[in-house]
Amino acid sequence: MKASDAVAKVLAEKNVLFGFELIGGMITHLVDSINLLGKTKLVSMHHEQGAAFAASGVSRATNHQVLGVALGTSGPGATNLMTGIADCWLDSHPCIFLTGQVNTYELKGDRAIRQQGFQELDSVALVKSITKYAHQVTHVDELIPCLLKAIEIAKEGRPGPVLLDIPMDVQRAEMDDSVFYKLLESHKTSEHIVDTFSDFNIFRTKLEAASRPLFLIGGGAVNTAGFSEWLATINQLGIPHVASLKGAEKVPASPCYLGMLGAYGTRAANYAVQNCDLLVVLGSRMDVRQTGAKPETFAPSADIVQFDLEPGQLNNRVSADVAYQQCLSTLFSQFAQHHVEVNPEWTAWQHRLNLKFQETFVDEYTSWGISPFRLFNTLNELAKGRALSYVADVGNNQMWAAHTLKLDTAQAMHHSGGLGTMGFAIPAAVGVCCASANPVIVITGDGGAQLNIQELDIIARDRLPILTIVLNNHSLGMVRGFQEMYFEGRNSSTYWDGYSSQFEAIGKAYGVHSVSVLDIEAFRLAVQAFLDAPAPMLIEVLMPDARECRPRLEFGRPIDQQSPTLETQQ
Repeated sequence: MKASDAVAKVLAEKNVLFGFELIGGMITHLVDSINLLGKTKLVSMHHEQGAAFAASGVSRATNHQVLGVALGTSGPGATNLMTGIADCWLDSHPCIFLTGQVNTYELKGDRAIRQQGFQELDSVALVKSITKYAHQVTHVDELIPCLLKAIEIAKEGRPGPVLLDIPMDVQRAEMDDSVFYKLLESHKTSEHIVDTFSDFNIFRTKLEAASRPLFLIGGGAVNTAGFSEWLATINQLGIPHVASLKGAEKVPASPCYLGMLGAYGTRAANYAVQNCDLLVVLGSRMDVRQTGAKPETFAPSADIVQFDLEPGQLNNRVSADVAYQQCLSTLFSQFAQHHVEVNPEWTAWQHRLNLKFQETFVDEYTSWGISPFRLFNTLNELAKGRALSYVADVGNNQMWAAHTLKLDTAQAMHHSGGLGTMGFAIPAAVGVCCASANPVIVITGDGGAQLNIQELDIIARDRLPILTIVLNNHSLGMVRGFQEMYFEGRNSSTYWDGYSSQFEAIGKAYGVHSVSVLDIEAFRLAVQAFLDAPAPMLIEVLMPDARECRPRLEFGRPIDQQSPTLETQQ
C-alpha cells in the first residue's frame, strides 16, 4: 500500500469527512489518494489560509465531533496555513493540518545553511508554539502511528490543532498492508471513563444559598458533551446566565439569557455581573474585553466560583473564591443526576434582570441612515425557527452581531475569538456549510471581506447556500473609532475619504447573485429572498455613517459604565 493511500484510509476511519487544500507539488500524492478513496470530501480553495479557516469550520459546526483537515504544500503553503492554525489554537478547536515537505534526502538537516531543497522550510519549528502536537515524519514506518497519535491528541483534554509535516518520498513510499491494518486495529478508540466532581454537593449548596446567582458561559463550555441538557436545566430552574463572545456562539435566546457581557456586551449582562452575589464561571478565561482593564472592579459583590480544564487559567486575571480544575462534561452530567433546590429569591432576581434588559436593549443608532440594531433585529425576525449558522468576521460588524443577534435552538454563530482574525468569515463559512448542510449567513465588513474575498469563487462554484452580508462603511471602523477617541481624529490607514470597493460588482464577477441596499426594507427583502431559496448570494449594505459600536467600554471603567450613557442619548 502506498503511504498516502494509508493516510487517506486513516482519515476516513477517524471520521474526518471534509478537507480543504490548495494544491501544490509536495501534497499531490496526499490529495490524489484522498480523492481516489473518496471518503473525505476535498474542497479546493484559493488560499491556504482559507483552507485552514474552512477546516476549523467543520469542527466548530459539529461541536468537535467531526474534525476537518487542511493541506498545504511545503514552504509558502505551510506558512499560509499558520494564521488558521493559530486561530484554532487560541479558540481550542481540534483540527488536523498536513503539510508537504521536500524529499528527506533534500532536507538541510544540521547543515549551517538556510535551505537545501526548493521551498524547504522547517514547518514544525514554526508551529510548535501554536499546536498541541507537531512532527516531521522522516520514515514511512512512523507515518501512521504519528497520524493516529495526532488525531487523538487534537481531541483529548483541551482541544486544539495538530500538524504533520510529510516529505514527498515518505508519501509515495510503500508500506506493508498487514502492518497498517494491525496499527489501525490496535488504535481503536477506547471507551471514555466518566469522572466525578467530588465537591458537587458543596457547590450545589452554595448555588442554592445564593440570592442572585449568575452563570458565565465561556467557549470551553458550549462544545462540551452535556451542555445543551445542562442549559435546559438551568433555564428550568430560572437561573440567569450571560456568555463570553465564544460562549455566545451556541447559547439560544431565553428569558434567562441576558446576552454577551463585556466591552461591547449588552448593558443588562454587564449589570447582572456587577450585581450578582454568586458568579459561576464555566470555561471562560475572563479576558480584558470581558472584565474591563481593571479586574478588581469585576463582579465586586460576588463570590466567584471558577471551573476550567486548564489549571493555568484558574485565578489568572480574576481571583476566584473557589477554583476547580474540572472537565465540564462531568459537572453537566452531575447536574442531571442531582436535584437542585430552587431558591424563592431567584424569581425576583430574574424579574429585575428582565426589566433591565427590556429597558436597555434598545436602538442606540437612530440618527444613522441604517441602524445596526435594526438590521440585526431584522435577521432575528426573518431567521426565527430556521436551522442555520452565522459566521462573523472581526471589527464593528462582529460586535454589532454579537450584541444583537438572538439565536434560535437550531442556530449557532462562529467567531474568531482569541486571535480576532479579519478575513475569517467567508472561508470559515465554507467549512461550516459543508459540515452542517444548513444555510450560512456571513457577517463581514468592507475591510475584513477583502482579506479572503477570493473564496466567493468557491461558494459560487459549489453552489453553497451561503449569504454574505458586507457592511460597507468605507473604513476600518473599529480602529477608526479608536483613532477618533485617542488620536484627535487622525484616521490614517482606516478611512479613505469615501473610497471603497464595489462589493456588488465583485460578487457578480465571482458568479454570486449580488445586490446593494440603502435601507432596512431593501435589506429585509433581499434576506427573505435568500431564505426562501438558499443559494450563493451577496448583500452589500451601504452605511457610510456607521462609525462605532454602542454601547462600548472606555479604558479603565467598570463594565457597567459603558458609553454613551442612555440618559445622554435621550
